[in-house]
Amino acid sequence: MTATPYARRSRRTLTVRPAGPGDASDICALLNAVDVIEIGRPESDLAAVEADLHHPDIDLAKDSWLAFEGGRLVAHAQVWADSGPGTVDSEHYVLPGRREAAVRLLELMEIRARELTGGSGDAVMRLRLNVRPVLDADVLPGRGYRPVRRYQVMTRALSRAADPPPAPPGGLLLRDCAADEGDRRRVHALVEETFAAHFGHVHRPYEAWLDHLDARTLDWSLVWIASLPGVGDAGVLLTRDDRTSMAWLSHLGVRADLRGRGIGGFLLRHGFAAYAARGRDTAGLGVDTRNETGALALYEAHGMRLHYAVDTWELSLHSRG
Repeated sequence: MTATPYARRSRRTLTVRPAGPGDASDICALLNAVDVIEIGRPESDLAAVEADLHHPDIDLAKDSWLAFEGGRLVAHAQVWADSGPGTVDSEHYVLPGRREAAVRLLELMEIRARELTGGSGDAVMRLRLNVRPVLDADVLPGRGYRPVRRYQVMTRALSRAADPPPAPPGGLLLRDCAADEGDRRRVHALVEETFAAHFGHVHRPYEAWLDHLDARTLDWSLVWIASLPGVGDAGVLLTRDDRTSMAWLSHLGVRADLRGRGIGGFLLRHGFAAYAARGRDTAGLGVDTRNETGALALYEAHGMRLHYAVDTWELSLHSRG
């Protein structure tokens, strides 16, 4: 596809083209530049960027964009539609002071999102941004976006001394999923069950869920199922150790009928202990601040503190004609 130039008042030229797999390093550098401004340090990993560029539901030629000024990458965006009918997810990164590039990519995202949703009257596009984003504060409200949810990324320092393996409550048994494909399918089933009521959760069949999870880089020995004698599988902890900045506790879920027995707290402490033993000094996770299971209070009670917060913005794709 031919790149399209847009003249700037400053006489610099804004050029937009699709992203490709060979752009991963430049995109990662852009994301880390935004990270430093928004959260104080770079936390984007090249492997995660490469995984996004290989997302099975993204056609890079149609669903991704890079904006350049004078040959310098200043903005990146992409959209994908794997969250069910009528919903498009997106991401948008821009350096400060590049309003024209930011708005142009939003325009392209919105056009493509309308194509992907096929004119559905209640279709929406969702975009997550730091609560203090680089993007000018008036841009999204001015285009009809509204904030609908807030998430917190929480972290906790780890050490072998402070995080010994916890004692399981009430006969709870724990097994990892390194060897058994059947256990991996049980993880999928437990995640589907325990996250079913969460905002934005999308039911995915097992193979599609593996793609969404980017299971190519997942160490299944760091995924655990908790079970109770006479009851069966009670909870799940899915983690990954492929981030440079911290260990990541991706999913922690307990069956609704078994909550309040200390299973969630045990799984959390087990995750801390496992990563402390691996030499990691920080664990992190994301939580919906309006999660009805009390997850935020659980994490705070176990020493996790706010690292940064993210708002989910939503645009009604067809309300403006």
